[in-house]
Amino acid sequence: MASQRPQNVGILGIEMYLPKRCISETDLETYDGVSTGKYTIGLGQQYMAYIDDREDIISFALSAVSSLLKKYDVDPLNVGRIEVGTETLIDKSKAVKTHLMDLFADAGNTDIEGIDSKNACYGSTAALFNAVNWVESSSWDGRLAIVFCGDIAVYEEGAARAVGGAGACAMLIGPNAPLVLEPVHGTHMANTYDFYKPDLSSEYPYVDGKLSNVTYTGALDKCYATYRAKMNKRFPDEKVNMDGFDYAVFHSPYGKLVQKCHGRLLYHDWLADPSLPLYSGLTEEVTAPFKNAPVEKTITDKAVEKIFVGLGKKLYQERVHPTLKCSERCGNMYTGSLYGCLASLVGSIPGQQLEGKRISMFAYGAGCAASFFGLSVKGSTQKMFEVLDLEARLAAMEVRPCQEYVDAMNLREKTHTLKDYTPVGSVDDLFPGSYYLERVDDQYRRTYGVVPEKVAA
Repeated sequence: MASQRPQNVGILGIEMYLPKRCISETDLETYDGVSTGKYTIGLGQQYMAYIDDREDIISFALSAVSSLLKKYDVDPLNVGRIEVGTETLIDKSKAVKTHLMDLFADAGNTDIEGIDSKNACYGSTAALFNAVNWVESSSWDGRLAIVFCGDIAVYEEGAARAVGGAGACAMLIGPNAPLVLEPVHGTHMANTYDFYKPDLSSEYPYVDGKLSNVTYTGALDKCYATYRAKMNKRFPDEKVNMDGFDYAVFHSPYGKLVQKCHGRLLYHDWLADPSLPLYSGLTEEVTAPFKNAPVEKTITDKAVEKIFVGLGKKLYQERVHPTLKCSERCGNMYTGSLYGCLASLVGSIPGQQLEGKRISMFAYGAGCAASFFGLSVKGSTQKMFEVLDLEARLAAMEVRPCQEYVDAMNLREKTHTLKDYTPVGSVDDLFPGSYYLERVDDQYRRTYGVVPEKVAA
């Protein structure tokens, strides 16, 4: 007799890795000599995490996944797949996932499928889809999967530097999960050069800021339209709009773009059904200039943006703002951004208040790849809330002078491709339990240590 397929596959647990140091975007405005509010109001950024040469994407992964295993009491033998999403490359061939196998060596578990996924910030969502699909497939062997996603977002000196950041997320994937991935995805893929990293000798990307914003917004348009069409086909008697979601989570390169794109979704809902109560105050005179305009022509229309961002202010505070705690403190985490925002939501709302809700997710990676999908909260997220302990952990991050951040960036520039090298950054600048880079030998092989946990008195 065939066994029953696993049900309610999704996220069983979630953990964040937060760097110890950050800078204030207000301080950075002063340091850079720009106008007051350029970063804090114009970009909607508050703080930005950073690291020096003591950490890299491998140490991030070891820190996040080891903490996930410990806090959720996961037997290393009960992990059958690990998927990694990152764009912070250490090696053009050797996967970050291979380094994570060190965490399973003592248990003797080498039978773990999965590998790295890369396309800018979208790699995390590709990794999540892969993990969920494995559990739902006939190949599933009954064990759990882990998804790691995170990045070190750094930019050369200039306006883009203010939207950097660092952080990582690890998720435990399996059946009977509190956060269940819904099966309908609206996806958009295209060939664009809005943000890319062709120079492998440098950590810094090539960025076309205006094109990046347009591509992100255009991808949201396409994904949401495809999602609605698929949902309408599957559920023809149901209205599909943002009122069907209690919370909205976005990939957050910076806060202001998220707010604009929440308004963008309301614009699409208005196009589909102007009779919705939210739009009762929109007169023909106000909407006439863009009512029949092609959607793609309105992406840069400031009037459209202002109207729907304004209409959605209250909804934004209710649906979106609770998702931005990690982003506001850590800045952009690239692949970790969307799931850091999800962690912000489950880490700021007690489980009993979240149960039964629906969450929209918009994943975007430059280049470009994007998906819109939903999560259903079908169980208690209270353990996630407690494990994350998010408010205390974010508050424990130390705000440092901007010069220390600049010095750290300069150090990373100088040491980016070095071999036969011992990092000079201080281990004291790491939280207990964090992994760190000990040495890069003359064959580029890396070794890692871990900061001892504090022993309770």
